[in-house]
This record gives sequence, C-alpha cells and structure tokens, in this order.
Amino acid sequence: MTPRSDKDRPLAALIVPDLLELLEEHPESIGPQTEEMHPADLADVAEAMPEEAVRAFLAALPRERAAEVLEYLDEDLRTQVLEELPADEAAEIVAEMDPDERADALEELDEETADEILQELEPEEKAETERLLQYDPYTAGGLMTTEFVSVLDTLTVEESLRSVRAMARGGRREAMYTIYTVDAGGRLRGVLSLRELLAAPEGSLISEHAWTEVVSVSPDMAQEEVSQVTSNYDLVALPVVDGNKRLLGVVTVDDVIDVIQEEQTEDAQKFGGMEALEEPYMQISLWQNVRKRGGWLAILAMSEFFTASVMARYEHSLNDAVFLSQFIPLVMSSGGNSGSQATSLIIRAMALGEVRLNDWWRIVLRELPAGLILGAVIGVIAMIRIVAWNSLGLYDYGEHSVAIALAVGVTLVAVVTIGSLSGSMLPFLLKRLGFDPASASAPFVATIVDVSAISLYFSVAYLFLAGKLL
Repeated sequence: MTPRSDKDRPLAALIVPDLLELLEEHPESIGPQTEEMHPADLADVAEAMPEEAVRAFLAALPRERAAEVLEYLDEDLRTQVLEELPADEAAEIVAEMDPDERADALEELDEETADEILQELEPEEKAETERLLQYDPYTAGGLMTTEFVSVLDTLTVEESLRSVRAMARGGRREAMYTIYTVDAGGRLRGVLSLRELLAAPEGSLISEHAWTEVVSVSPDMAQEEVSQVTSNYDLVALPVVDGNKRLLGVVTVDDVIDVIQEEQTEDAQKFGGMEALEEPYMQISLWQNVRKRGGWLAILAMSEFFTASVMARYEHSLNDAVFLSQFIPLVMSSGGNSGSQATSLIIRAMALGEVRLNDWWRIVLRELPAGLILGAVIGVIAMIRIVAWNSLGLYDYGEHSVAIALAVGVTLVAVVTIGSLSGSMLPFLLKRLGFDPASASAPFVATIVDVSAISLYFSVAYLFLAGKLL
C-alpha cells in the first residue's frame, strides 16, 4: 500500500491517546470502538502508536479486521509485527489477508520466519501463497490476486448468479465486480461486469452476454507494462493467463495505481540525478540519503571538469575580450534548459509507450527544426538586448557591438539545437544500452551540453571577432 505522510493523519493524532488508555484498561472494547473506521485510518492509528503497543492493538482487533489493517500498514512496521508474533498467531492473521497482499507481506520477511508462518497456514492457503511467491514481485504474477470470480461458460444466467452468490458468501473476493467465463479446462473465454450479469435475461446462457475479446497478460509481464495495458483499455481488473490461456489471477486497479505512483516516484528521483529510494524519504537513514545522492553528484562534478578545461583553453580569448564572459551563463543555461526539456518530453513519451527505440529518427526530424526555431527566438532576443544596451549607453560594447551580437545570437541557435538533439537522443542511447532512460537526468544532460556550449561559443566568437577584438 502507498505510504502516507504525517499530514494525512490528523485523526490518528487525536484518538491515539484515548485508544492507548482503552487498550491498557479494556482491550476487549477496542474492536467495537473502531468497527466503523476504515482499515487505512486504523493503520494510521497503529503507525502513530509506540511500536511496543502496535502488537497489542492488532491482537485486540478481530482477526479479519487485523488482516485488513496489516494490508495498509507501513511495510517496515508490518514486517516487525509479524516477526515478533508467534508463527501460529501470525498465520491466523495473514490467512485473512488477500492472497496477493499475503504473499507481499511474507516476501518482506526473512526466509526462516516466512517458512514458519507458511507451515501454519491451511494446505489450500499455503499452496496458493507459495504459488504467488514464485513470481517476481514486480511482474503481473507478483501483483495478481487469486480472489476473482469465474464461472463456466456453459451455465445459464440463473446458475451463474447462484455461483457468484456462493462465492461472495464464501469470503472476500477482491474483484467481485468483474465476472470471467472459462471452459472446463479453466481457459479464459469471456468477461462481463456484475451489472451486465444482473441485467441479462433469464434462461439465456452466460456465454451469450460475455465479451469474448478479452485483454489479458502473461504472469511474467513487467509491472510497468501492466499499468500501461490497464490504462490503455480503462480496465478495473486485468486477467493474468498462462501459455494455454488458463486464468491464473487478476491484477486489480488499486494495485495498478500503487505501481504508477511507485514508478513515477522512481523516475522523478532518477531524473533529479540520484538513485531511486526503496523507502519513503522520511524513513531513510542519513547514510542511505548520502549514498543514493553521492554517486551521481560525484559523476556530475567530474563531468564539469571538462567544462573548466575547455574554458582554460580559451583563457586568452577571455583576456582579450573580458565582456565575452558576460554571456557564458546565458549560453550554457540555454543549451542545458533546451536539453532538459527534450529529455523530459522523451522520457515521459517512452513511459507512456508513445515512442519506441526505432522512432529515434522521427524524434530527430521533430527536434531539429524545433531546436533551430527556439534557438533563433532566444538568439534574436539576445542580439536585440546587446545592440539596444549599446545604443542606449547602458553598456559600451564598442564599435563592434553588431559583430558581438551576431556571435552570441548564432551561438545560441547552435547550442539550443544541439541541446534539443542531445537531450532527446540520450534516453534512446541509454535504453539501447540496457539502462533506465530516466537516468538521462536533467543535470546529466546539462553537463554534457555545457562542454559543447563553451567550445561553440568561443569558436563562433573567434569567427566573428577575429582581427577585431580577438
């Protein structure tokens, strides 16, 4: 479940003192007192309690209620609670959790503790959990739940309704709103909503009302692709099938939302020039904070030495015409900003599946004219500023002010164009090499552009000002 900040927990802060007092004096009344509260709010309450009180608080709740709270609880705290509980008590609680949440909770435990809890589960629940644990947690198989509703496609509408009611009475079904039809071998044949089933005329076969064009995914599909498929088809549940089209489970939209938030957070962190955090910011240690950020900072700092080397090479030009240094920040920032813009656009387009690796040449054809136009706009603004300042006497660029303006303007056209091209192509290069395109962070692109910007600036300046000022 998605972690929540302290600002999201005003209710917890208000009622924790009363609940702690109640927990100490009348623990049996905790259940009735909190039965109207949402499990997410109870998880907030548990997280606001002293760690030593959380176990007693969960023990005071009915088993099914405690399981619901565990599903929303912070992962580290949930792991701590389950590891402190005797295996039989922990098994009683996790047995009430949704299968996918149960597998996730056990995945976070050390192997010995997880095995002990598994041994205490009922054979059916144990087999179901072990099957889910076989999948990579970042795939469709790791996300899916086995609590879905399916009926034989040979049943009538009345028989299907009786079957669905029996499943609902038998326990929680995370995806009750979607009905899947299967054949005798468990192969997926169709899908319809609960509303469509209720509206279907009596006496007809359910297969007559089910949609046979069912969007499904394999269990090994990456979670990012799962979220894209769910978004593209506006699904609330996505069936997961094996190679023979047998229905294994479904990925529900709440899990997809968590994946989207997780991926966006990871990309944003990488794009800022650092490694992605595995935990919420407020929960990481000082060492983790430094380690995640230090590597990229060191690389970027060393990259900037190239910029210093290039400037040292043109030191004589700066000595001959000191005013050239005025426009170095403008040239460098313009190229870096255009590169960062292009990188942001391409990385997002890649994440949404709008562009693929073989689309690189299409991107070049779009970014080349865009860079030239944007560079020309900025270049003209810079030229007008230089000539105007000289004409108004705000700064004396001398008799060669037009040549200076042309040098700066032409440089900006070239730098912005190069920034747009390099910023848009770097994600393609990284992806081709097997790296995460989000690693093409804005600071990294800016560093690359800085080196070329300085070289271009002084080369163009020498071209326009040779024999005049240089």
